[in-house]
Amino acid sequence: MQSDTPKQYLLLDGKPVLYYTLKAFENSNVDTIILVVGNNEIEYVKTNIINRYEIKKVNAIVEGGKERYHSVYQGLKAVGNSEYVLIHDGARPFITKEMIEKVIEKVEESKACVVGVPVKDTIKIVDDSNFIVNTPDRSRLWSIQTPQAFSTELITKAYSMILDESVKEDIRTDSIGFKSSSEKAITKSVKAEPMKRINITDDAMVLEYTLNYPVQMIYGSYYNIKITTPEDLIVGEAFLNDR
Repeated sequence: MQSDTPKQYLLLDGKPVLYYTLKAFENSNVDTIILVVGNNEIEYVKTNIINRYEIKKVNAIVEGGKERYHSVYQGLKAVGNSEYVLIHDGARPFITKEMIEKVIEKVEESKACVVGVPVKDTIKIVDDSNFIVNTPDRSRLWSIQTPQAFSTELITKAYSMILDESVKEDIRTDSIGFKSSSEKAITKSVKAEPMKRINITDDAMVLEYTLNYPVQMIYGSYYNIKITTPEDLIVGEAFLNDR
C-alpha cells in the first residue's frame, strides 16, 4: 500500500485495523494474546491501541524480525507453557469469535490446522517470462488465511529447525514422537533447505519443510480478508457497514 503507516494501524471507521483483530480474540476463549510488532512500535501500540481500547488479554508485546517467519518465531518464544497456539495476521480484522472457537476445537483434535477458502478464480503457473506453463486443478486449490493453530511444542520445534543455522542435512522427527493421522510415527528424513531458497509465506509451510506433519484445512470465510491494498480498505469499510 502506498502509505508510510503499517497496514494494521490504518483506520477503518475511525479505529485501527488492529483494534478489530484484537477485540475478536479478546472476546473469544483464548487465554492470552502475544502481540508481535515492528521495530520501535511497542510504545505506540501500548498507548494508542492496548490502553486506549482497554484490551485486557495482551500480556506481552514482542518486537518482531525482518521477515514474517522471524516475527512468528519471536512470538512463539514468548508463549510459555501454553499447550496450543493460534497464529493470526494483525491485518485480518474480520476474523470472528465463532471462527476462533472452531479453530480451537479442531487444533485440540489434530494438533495442526489452518483456515482457508476454495479459490474462485482459475490459477495459472507461469515461467520467468510470464508464459503459462501449467494450470492446476482448481477444485484442489485453497486460499490460506489465518488463524493457523498448532500444538505449541510442534510448531516451535518446526520453526527452530528451519531457522537454526546449525541445521545441516538431515532432520528427523521420530525423537519427538508425533504421530500422523494413520497413527504411525513419522520418521521421514527431510533436507533442511537454506532459508534463502524457501519463501516461507505461512506457518503450515514450516511443517511441510521440516516435520512433514499433516495439517487439517478448516473452511474459513471470504470476509476474512487481509488488508493489503487500498482496495481492501474500501472492501473493509463495506464489511463494517454490513455488520
